Amino acid sequence: MPSKTSPGIYVAVLILAVIFFYPLWVLIIIAFVPTKYTFGVMYPIQLPLIITLQNVINSFREVDLVGPMIRSLEVAFIVGLLALGLGVPAGYGIAKLTARISNKLIAFLFIINMMPGLVIAIPISLYFYSLHLTNTVLGVALAQELVVLPLTVFIIMGGFRSLPRDLENQARVDGASLGSTFVRVLIPLIRVPILVAFILSWMTSWDEFTYAFIVAPIVPTHSTFPVTLYNYVSRNLPLQSATFALIATVPIIIMVAVFQKYLKGQYLSGGLVG
Repeated sequence: MPSKTSPGIYVAVLILAVIFFYPLWVLIIIAFVPTKYTFGVMYPIQLPLIITLQNVINSFREVDLVGPMIRSLEVAFIVGLLALGLGVPAGYGIAKLTARISNKLIAFLFIINMMPGLVIAIPISLYFYSLHLTNTVLGVALAQELVVLPLTVFIIMGGFRSLPRDLENQARVDGASLGSTFVRVLIPLIRVPILVAFILSWMTSWDEFTYAFIVAPIVPTHSTFPVTLYNYVSRNLPLQSATFALIATVPIIIMVAVFQKYLKGQYLSGGLVG
């Protein structure tokens, strides 16, 4: 007999859904409802009874929304590709080690994520300044790589460990070189963990604030969208901020909707074994 789901589970899921999606709903109301029904009243309406695009049009006219979005896209793709370029060979190498050693290496990699971002970002910004990497897309991407690389290595290592141990040896016996075995045999078999690592790196970079704020501070021609959004909020521009935040949410929603079948728990586990 299939087990019945308790009604309380559905109620809990519904409550959590409301809690998580209500802020997004508020952004939609502010962006697409005339301001006299939102900022002009004490109790703003909660349903979009009147829809207008004028708020969005005015926001694009009054502030620069396109530039920060483009820079954030550039940084996110650089971070994702660089994470794979460094994480795939690192994950392969660590997967070859014994579990006792590899687990300690992974724990050491995650130490940087346990520290406050400012503790790491401020010393890095001094070196970046001397290397002329401040206020650059590459500089922000390199700084954010410190956050995403440990998780990338962890996921990729779990992917390599899930493969049969004799697979690589068999390919070498059949005459394949180490490079050919790695590229033509192993990489295709862990394409899902690679995709998961790229998506998580991309999403982490997309809304990362601390490193972007330190390396590329509030300069309209250099900052990414989280820093620019903070700038608009601090300047008391709620309409522009809400519009900007709503537009910036769209790429995340699209990526999650397209790749949700790959974002499963087993791809985030298996990196550590006893």
